[in-house]
Amino acid sequence: MLISRRIFAIGALSLAGATLMTPALAQAAAPVISIKKDPWCGCCTGWARHLEQAGFAIDVEEIEEMETVKDNLGVPTELRSCHTATIDGYVIEGHVPAEAVIALLDKRPQIQGLAVPGMPLGSPGMEGPAGRDPDEYNVMAFDGSGDFVFMRFAGHQRV
Repeated sequence: MLISRRIFAIGALSLAGATLMTPALAQAAAPVISIKKDPWCGCCTGWARHLEQAGFAIDVEEIEEMETVKDNLGVPTELRSCHTATIDGYVIEGHVPAEAVIALLDKRPQIQGLAVPGMPLGSPGMEGPAGRDPDEYNVMAFDGSGDFVFMRFAGHQRV
């Protein structure tokens, strides 16, 4: 059976449109983000779900000695949070929004990683009660010699 040019063209256009609408992570094989978290931490699970919804492939490992993980990866004490992840040679500490991780992988700066210190209300995995404004917070970049603001967010929204 022959396919008419019109049907072929419609199919090709549909495929092209679907490709353009697909998130950047889905177009290329995204690197796996390896997450280490305390077995009893619920907000870490929420953060992992946020990354998965953004198109990341995740691998979660529950570890009780999280301070050892952070020490081994060189996460500065003042930037620590509850969970630690690695992706494509970078360290991701705490409730870093997927948008910041995507920007990190796109720009590839010469840094060690990104961190959101503490547990800001409204950040991915730390969603608060309805009607409460989310905290504004910085996503910090660190490189072993210091740190600086990489992006700023209020909840999931970049500001």
